[in-house]
Amino acid sequence: MKTTITIGLLATIALGLAVFSCDTKDTDTSFNPILTGKMRIAFDNIVGTTDLKLNTDTYQNAVGESFVVTKFNYFVSNIRLRKADGSEYVVPQDSSYFLIQEEKPASQTITLANVPTGNYTGVTFMIGVDSLRSLADISKRTGVLDPGLNDGMYWEWNSGYIFLKLEGTSAVAPALQNNAFFYHIGGFGGGYNGKKTINNLRTITIPFKTDVAQVQANAIPSVRLTANVLSLFNGATKLSIAQNSSVMFDPYSTNIADNYAQMFSYDRIQANQ
Repeated sequence: MKTTITIGLLATIALGLAVFSCDTKDTDTSFNPILTGKMRIAFDNIVGTTDLKLNTDTYQNAVGESFVVTKFNYFVSNIRLRKADGSEYVVPQDSSYFLIQEEKPASQTITLANVPTGNYTGVTFMIGVDSLRSLADISKRTGVLDPGLNDGMYWEWNSGYIFLKLEGTSAVAPALQNNAFFYHIGGFGGGYNGKKTINNLRTITIPFKTDVAQVQANAIPSVRLTANVLSLFNGATKLSIAQNSSVMFDPYSTNIADNYAQMFSYDRIQANQ
């Protein structure tokens, strides 16, 4: 009798373990991993309808001032990709800071890795470096955020990043400045002595019109955006080099920030590569 009961009990336990094992396997998400791929975003800097060329070509702003561009840099950060179903993929913070430099063509195309496969219809990003990262320990600010390695895109005297830097020469700029002008725009709105400071962070959302960027495990779409330098001069505020030849951390800088918030446009999606 004891032998019969023991065998029956063992059989019942074995059956229960088998059922539990099947249930565990069916619900284990590791058996259904999320497929990922990559997306490239290319930033093409232009002036009006022509390609930006440093140190050589002469351009004209809305108030009729001629100028030559010698430097053009800006930070792109906090990237989010919108899917066709309305959901968003948020690029992890540690992988979401890029410095676009006209003098370094390789910097003008960024690659986003580990993007969930799917159809994407737009992108949102910030121009600048957000307050949390700006105030983070230096160990969290490496690569393009390293103050010593980012082409002078950091104010040591102001402990903050320069979000956008435009420099050039113009006949209407002061002779005392060797006819040079410069716009170094930053400020993340942090508190100082109980008061908020200038906030020149700007968030831009760009839909891909009727196009779709198809991210696949074995194919990489490349989204091309343009950044129009003339928008800094010809936006809601008509920026005059003669009247404002050098702007940094002062109230007028918010006008330039509002202008550069409008300088990006969608161009096209190149075929998967």
